[in-house]
Order: sequence, then structure tokens, then C-alpha cells
Amino acid sequence: MEAATNFKTPCKQDRVKRGSGGSLGTPSSMVIPASPFMQKLGCGTGVNVYLMKRTDKEFQSPWAIKKINSKCAKTQVQVYQKRLDEEAKILKNIQHPNIVGFRAFATAKDGSKCLAMEFGGEQSLNDLIEKRREEGKKAFPAATIQEVALHVARGLKYLHNEKRLLHGDIKSCNVVIKGDFETIKICDVGVSLKLDENMKVNDPKARYIGTEPWKPKEALEEGVITDKSDIFAYGLTLWEMMTLCVPHLDLLECDSEEDDSFDEADFDEDAYYEALGTRPALNMEELDESYQQVIELFSVCTNEDLKKRPSAAQIVEVLEAVMQEPSK
Repeated sequence: MEAATNFKTPCKQDRVKRGSGGSLGTPSSMVIPASPFMQKLGCGTGVNVYLMKRTDKEFQSPWAIKKINSKCAKTQVQVYQKRLDEEAKILKNIQHPNIVGFRAFATAKDGSKCLAMEFGGEQSLNDLIEKRREEGKKAFPAATIQEVALHVARGLKYLHNEKRLLHGDIKSCNVVIKGDFETIKICDVGVSLKLDENMKVNDPKARYIGTEPWKPKEALEEGVITDKSDIFAYGLTLWEMMTLCVPHLDLLECDSEEDDSFDEADFDEDAYYEALGTRPALNMEELDESYQQVIELFSVCTNEDLKKRPSAAQIVEVLEAVMQEPSK
């Protein structure tokens, strides 16, 4: 299997001098504006992400700035700060065109730590899914799903094989898109876990965090976590693009064009928890024969038996052959 050592994300490292402003190479002259002066792009657990537009001659491309949500409870700030510190350290050593690149780790005017990243795109895949559902559309075209599948798989192959890292939270929210799928990048490596030479997480203190609807059976049952845990969540991300829904939340009635509201009283909590870690159903009547390969990929990736799931490298090999693209 071809190594991915030739994958590079431009980082302008010659312009960001190590040691000039911090242990992670933040230039001392860089100023992060206060949150109200930046456009909010999104949010996650305990953090917000902002768009920082830079207008000086040396730096022209915008950055995505991740910082702790000021409304977090004080007892949680330290937890989220530690996670942000870890993400900065991990991201600094990652260079791949399908993973957002590290730019700097700095302190904003309000004293909060900020992780500056490559601006991967205006919208997450989840944003596009929600927009498509609101417009009353159905599944993304099969070719688009295959394109996303290939690029995300390339990013996972790099993380697993080259960096021995489990992403740990693959889902549509953590895939960012620029333009009309011009670039497709994985983001949010803050809960990554180290993999050993057998692609297993062996640290007894390590905990798979993930996001509940995308968790594989082994994570829910405190089983052995491997690279295949990312593959299960990856399969569910393809399912999201075919259904425009969140996995296992069937009672949201995602296919309803008349009422997008959700009555909590009608939610079958027992059925939801029983379904977690399993392969959700597809409405095959809505998917024509062009989706056959995507459906097959989704199915094999979401096998409850992790040993029967493919590796990211195997997925890349198959998709490149199917899509007749040259190896990267």
C-alpha cells in the first residue's frame, strides 16, 4: 500500500517562526480579535469557531479560530482548555490536504487560548445536509457521496497509517467543505487517541469520546477500540448524506416536508439506545441503482463486527479504482 508521505498542507512555516511567541510557534506580532469582532462559523462541546479575516500583505488567507466558549461553567473550562491544548499539539504535526492544517496557537486579547487553523470552508457537511433537507431535497447525488467518501477516507488513511491516530469523532459536523465540494477536509482532532502497531488503543486511561449516534458497538460496550471505530462512524456519515438525517433518531421524521419540529414526548428513548451501535435502515425506494456502490460501502463499514469492517487504506484503494482516479 502506497504511503501518504507526499501529502502536504501548505503551512507557510517559513513565515511562522517557532519559539517567537509560544511553544507551538505562534508569531509574537499576531493579534487575535475579541469574539464579537469575528464571524462565528460554528460551535462544538465547550468551544466556538470563528472566521478571522486577515488583511495585511504577508497573511492574506483567512483562518478559523477555535476558542473556549465564554459561557462554559468554570468547572468545565479547564477540561476544554486541556482538550484544546492537546488538539493544537496533534494538529501541529499533521500535514494532509484532507485535514485542516495548523496555523498557530495564541492568546486572544481577553486572555483566552485560541487555536488558529486553516480555513477549510464556509460550511460543514452537516450544514449542507440541513440545507438540503430544508429545501425539500432527497439524497445527495451518488457521485457527490463517493467524492466525499474518497477524500475523507484519504484523511483517515493518513491519520491511521502515518500518524497512528484514531480521529475519534467522525461525523458530518467534522467534515468541512469549500465551495461546490472543491475541497473536503476533516476537522476537530481534539479527541484523537493513539493507536499502536496493531491499530489498537492500548492506553488504559484513554477514553473514546465520540458523539453518541455515531458510536460503534465496541465504544458503547467498553470493548477494544481500533482504527475500525472511525470506520463505523465514517459509514454513518455516508448514511447521513443518503438520508439527510441523524443516525438512529428515526422519530425525528426527517423525511417530512411539512413539519421539522421535534416533540420530545414522542421520542422513544428505549428504542434509540437499543439502536445505537447498529446499522440504521435505508429507504431503498428513494435510491436508484447509481447508489449501489455507496450502499455497499456504507453496509460493510457499519458491520457490528469490527473485524469485518475495511481499513481506511482498503476503502481508498477501492474508491480510487471505482472512480478511476490516479493514486495520491
